[in-house]
Amino acid sequence: MNEEKLSVDDPDYPLYTMAQATEALGVNPPTLRRWEQLGLIAAQRTGGGQRRYSRRQLDQLRRIAELAGAGMTPAGIREVLRLRRRIGQLEDELAAANAEREQPAGPPGAGEPAGEHDQPGPPG
Repeated sequence: MNEEKLSVDDPDYPLYTMAQATEALGVNPPTLRRWEQLGLIAAQRTGGGQRRYSRRQLDQLRRIAELAGAGMTPAGIREVLRLRRRIGQLEDELAAANAEREQPAGPPGAGEPAGEHDQPGPPG
């Protein structure tokens, strides 16, 4: 049987309505609309224009709500989100570099250029 990934398993699938998002976050719809107007989040839209949010967006909205609740300005929230994205990118690059470094190098001497120590010396 072919096991395909369901859309609901995708963290970027726009699954949640605004009502579901506001209930999960404990905020009201005008707050979500305001955050969207400020560019803190970009809701996906259905064909009928209704907002939909993915699990990843809900996580981001939780961070936004936490920062706003702590009194941070929208500009400050935007900067924190930008820095968190950058940190995530750097962590991915570091993980890739570590994985590359941990790969076996192959048999001893493989890929090494021949040096003088590999040449037979004069008879002695």
